[in-house]
Amino acid sequence: MASNRPIKVGALLWPQYTDWASLRDTAALADGLGYDSLWTWDHLYPIVGSPKGPIFEGYTTLAGWACVTKKATLGLMVGANTFRNPALTAKIATSLDHVSDGRAVLGIGGAWFGTEHEAFGIDFGEGFGERLDWLDEAVEIMRGMLDGEEPSARGGRYHAKNVRNDPPPVQKRLPILIGGGGEKKTLRTTAKYADMWNIGGDVAKVRHKDEVLRGWCDEFGRDESEIERTLSTGATVLRDDVAEAKNVAALLGKRNGGWRGAEHAETVDQMVERLAPYVEMGFRHIYIDMPAPYDRETLERFVGEVKPRLEEAVTATSRR
Repeated sequence: MASNRPIKVGALLWPQYTDWASLRDTAALADGLGYDSLWTWDHLYPIVGSPKGPIFEGYTTLAGWACVTKKATLGLMVGANTFRNPALTAKIATSLDHVSDGRAVLGIGGAWFGTEHEAFGIDFGEGFGERLDWLDEAVEIMRGMLDGEEPSARGGRYHAKNVRNDPPPVQKRLPILIGGGGEKKTLRTTAKYADMWNIGGDVAKVRHKDEVLRGWCDEFGRDESEIERTLSTGATVLRDDVAEAKNVAALLGKRNGGWRGAEHAETVDQMVERLAPYVEMGFRHIYIDMPAPYDRETLERFVGEVKPRLEEAVTATSRR
């Protein structure tokens, strides 16, 4: 992986237990603050706290954000492959690319939340392994369509035939991001087709998954540095005083259907220390989860204070 890539920071704004005005305006705020990427979920029921609450649909949310933002890339973290025909997904992502003037990312994963599938009558398959087989077949179609080909499904789950994507994306190569760490299937699909990969977890886990991805890249003869690593850091509250951060974290939990609250209540110094090993490992695109009510101070301090400190860590690493 290229060690000289600049640090990029993102915000994943939870679309649950909020109203549209807050979700829209916070995206505009983050874009104005200089965030490199904005993400939201692709779920039909809330996935944190009680599922019996409000949530907005993912691609419609991204389209709305495209109209109030100017610079940040826009994507689902990550799209549920089961929700949509893959040819349609490629078409939607291409339309988003035009609406946003070339800022779309096609985020995709196998899907995992059975409750929403049952409620909405969406086929959940026989298990996670089967859904990952569907994902591999789907991403092959998506990649072909985004690259200007007219792919046909290889058979099994999907039935696209010489499907055309017209107009093409604004971007010369609209990036596909795959999320997950399954070593036999997800990382194999990532190595074959993805431009970006998302993972989270402790340093040892992430390092191991990265090594597995590199192994798959070697098997396919692909340069692993072509795949941009993105890191999920979890929901975070930043304050100078940890006790105050914990109080805010608890309030976020109460707002989100009885959730226990943000995983990380910390100072800027503590967050930099927590993330530095991932930067040293080569991760250069890092995002925080932002539950409603969206905490402006954390948004401001992550991009304004944490990002410059991580950039210093990149410089130090490159000098070694």
